[in-house]
Amino acid sequence: MSTELPIHEVIPALQAALAGHPIVILEAPPGAGKSTELPLHLLDAPWLQGQKMVMLQPRRLAARAVAARLAHQLGEEVGQTAGYRVRFEKKVGDRTRIEVLTEGLLTRLIQQDNALEGIGLVIFDEFHERSLHADLALVLARQVQEVLRDDLRILVMSATLDTAALSQLLGNAPVITSKGRQYPITHRYLAAEPNQRLEAHVTGTIRKALREEEGDILCFLPGTAEITRVATALSESLPGSVTIHPLYGDLPLPQQQAAIIPDPEGRRKVVLATTIAETSLTIAGIRIVVDAGLARVPRFDPRSGLTRLETVQVTRDAADQRAGRAGRLGPGICYRLWSEGSHAFLQLQRLPEILQADLAPMAL
Repeated sequence: MSTELPIHEVIPALQAALAGHPIVILEAPPGAGKSTELPLHLLDAPWLQGQKMVMLQPRRLAARAVAARLAHQLGEEVGQTAGYRVRFEKKVGDRTRIEVLTEGLLTRLIQQDNALEGIGLVIFDEFHERSLHADLALVLARQVQEVLRDDLRILVMSATLDTAALSQLLGNAPVITSKGRQYPITHRYLAAEPNQRLEAHVTGTIRKALREEEGDILCFLPGTAEITRVATALSESLPGSVTIHPLYGDLPLPQQQAAIIPDPEGRRKVVLATTIAETSLTIAGIRIVVDAGLARVPRFDPRSGLTRLETVQVTRDAADQRAGRAGRLGPGICYRLWSEGSHAFLQLQRLPEILQADLAPMAL
């Protein structure tokens, strides 16, 4: 079963699919409201019967932000109806019915309670990232469903899934496709000059975008070292009407929040981010994306027994996900720092982490 509807119309179809099937797949573009609207509409579903739902997010920042957005729409504080759990931190209470978790925590929950008592729905958000924790958690949740809890529902969501293959893998699970409210995006390809350094190329493109276009800028870089170098180069030349904000996982929470919210003085923002900004976050004011086309990923070397970080080209689905950040609030522009010809040769989808990670920690 497949249907294609705007997000506000997809809710009845999704509720009906979940009422009749143990596992459902939802495909919807960035900004459609998968994370921040659908859970609220599912709270009163008859098949949930007053139980709570847990929603997995790949990153701590996204888990906190999604929980805060859900609570805001309910007019409550985080930890009442909607709360979150991340490593070493939680905001949940006796009334909490929507818990947003980072992916590894579901495995721990299943280890503590094999039947997931009191949980009626498990949502796997941004499943296209295919992290080791998400894949393991899905397998364990399916096992709980098949052995102990035939009433447990599973919802798999993403913007860039190969839904046909995943549906077949999950027993021909029904697929709901939403058009969402994605605005059109203009792509501009700007390949680097020979021997041009990444930081110089990125910095020049950001200055060009600030001159030619309006709105805030989100720039994707592979890691914190590149973010620091680009921020230093920009700070030497940008006017005081533009602010620069780094955004990465180890950044203190107040600085992460400053990158997400509008500038209190109304200045333009340039947010320099790692892959942390690809999914689940809506950064206020973003109309322009500058994509360096690189990502830093862990690679396990079985010969040495060590995992090292490698800088690789993004896959096409990740590039589309990044570009989608520019079209969440209105028509946007994405500067891709590679040639249009080479774009056709990008790998279509990222490899599941389980195919290139050290599996010993998972087994232990």
